Amino acid sequence: MTFNKGSLILVDYTAKVKDTNEIFETTIEAEAKKHSLHDTNIKYQPKLVSVGESWVIKGLDEALANSKVGDKTTVEVTPDKGFGERDPGKVRMIPLRKLGEDADKVSVGDTIEIDEKKGIIRFIGSGRVQVDYNHRFAGKTILYDVNILKSLETDDEKIKGILKRHIPVEDSKLVFTKTGKSLDINIPEELFRADGLQIMKHFMQSDIFKFVPSLEKINFLETHLNKSSETQMKEDTKPTKTEKPVAQKAA
Repeated sequence: MTFNKGSLILVDYTAKVKDTNEIFETTIEAEAKKHSLHDTNIKYQPKLVSVGESWVIKGLDEALANSKVGDKTTVEVTPDKGFGERDPGKVRMIPLRKLGEDADKVSVGDTIEIDEKKGIIRFIGSGRVQVDYNHRFAGKTILYDVNILKSLETDDEKIKGILKRHIPVEDSKLVFTKTGKSLDINIPEELFRADGLQIMKHFMQSDIFKFVPSLEKINFLETHLNKSSETQMKEDTKPTKTEKPVAQKAA
């Protein structure tokens, strides 16, 4: 049975450019290592997708809507349903001096940000630099090797899937308790001072309320331990050493 719009599913995929076979994205760590894409800052895991709601590019989204759990397929996504057609008007020549202190450090192929827009350097010469503001894969047909792993049906499955999507920690640290219409989510200690924690909370609660509408309240819990007391407690409970009796010679 195919999926309804808004169904939450888990998929593994590997994406490559059709013309060149360049693999540029994968959810599978072994594939990332195999193709020299591995990034220690990325948590490799199946991707959570809400079918038909633009969580992935249009061509892939449409294909997922017509698939079912267990399907393994290759989806071909043309530019009009992928990263768009190339627009020559988005290729600009700018003075090299506009790059400031980075002017002597950049090279062809680098991605830079100018005027809050990211672009790729295509040419450097005569005191000027050509910057391409098209998406890196604009005009390219993309192939996705997709494996539909699971459809999340229960509240607990949906909550866990959403937490994994937004919190970049080991799965064992994703702790939550659902009691009636209330949900408690434990924030892992390493995220207490993380940049963007409030944004993470916002998107987590927004997704959870959407996909688990029976909930009325979400509590984000932070548990702080008194480190000095904890250390002292460990010291106090250490076993004491006893001196061995000294053997005496008989008279």
